[in-house]
Amino acid sequence: MTKTNDPGGGASPPVAGEAGGAVTLNVIVPPRHPGRWLAVVILALLALQMAQALAVNENFHWGVFWKHLFHPHVLRGVMWTLILTVAAMAVAMFVAISLVVMRDSDNPILRGLAWGWIWFFRGTPIYTQLLFWGLFAVLFPRLSLNLPFGPEIIGVETKWIVTPAMAAVLGLGFNESAYLTEIFRAGFKAIDRGQTEAAEALGMTRTRIWLRILMPQAMRTIIPPTGNETIGMLKMTSLVLAVPFTLDLMFATNAIANRIFLPIPLLMVAAFWYLAITSVLMVGQFWLERHFGRGHDLPATRGLS
Repeated sequence: MTKTNDPGGGASPPVAGEAGGAVTLNVIVPPRHPGRWLAVVILALLALQMAQALAVNENFHWGVFWKHLFHPHVLRGVMWTLILTVAAMAVAMFVAISLVVMRDSDNPILRGLAWGWIWFFRGTPIYTQLLFWGLFAVLFPRLSLNLPFGPEIIGVETKWIVTPAMAAVLGLGFNESAYLTEIFRAGFKAIDRGQTEAAEALGMTRTRIWLRILMPQAMRTIIPPTGNETIGMLKMTSLVLAVPFTLDLMFATNAIANRIFLPIPLLMVAAFWYLAITSVLMVGQFWLERHFGRGHDLPATRGLS
């Protein structure tokens, strides 16, 4: 076996292929995945076939699709859909935070009211709730403040207060608040109760504890499901015709489709805008999760050197 001089005084290891060498080097061979590549080829062929079918099928009426994609009524529907989504989620978050505080209250009446709210709005269909708000002005034609069994102090006709837009926002927001309450409660329950007790021992008020200790930590747990609920709210606005509210995206595309007797391309117009808005919301959700997750999801190798 051949040896070479080494500065450290040792001999170099035997090399495979030299005279008298008995060492065989281990060669790592990556595993083969023929099934994986076969699945990729099959999926690629199916995707190409589907794309070809969509492109050459005259029944989709792509000319009508492109003509109405930026139609003024469609763009107005997109704007109102966004307004309804933002307004309804704002109402839902405000009510949900109030219900969380009530559920954790020492007052049994407040706890009972919060439980009853969640029970009712989670247990009835959203379409039924929207129909109720659409008929609210029929059930209560006048909203007034009266003395008990006495004359009216002040009042106004309900139709001037509970407009179709207001009814849509209240119906969507109140229904969503029942679900957000449980999401928020789960986020707050995940925080060690000892932090609240320590803050109380330091003399911090209940409001300050919520704003400075509980909320920042709970946001990391709350944001992912709340983002999903926001996307769901965006699509749920398509049901506000039950109010009836006639300015949203789905009503705008349906109105055009009924006029030209071509529902498919207008449905694709609505689907395109819902996908576009959802994509933007998903990006926003990602950055919010990243912001509130700072210091939590550190790489496992950070600090190891």
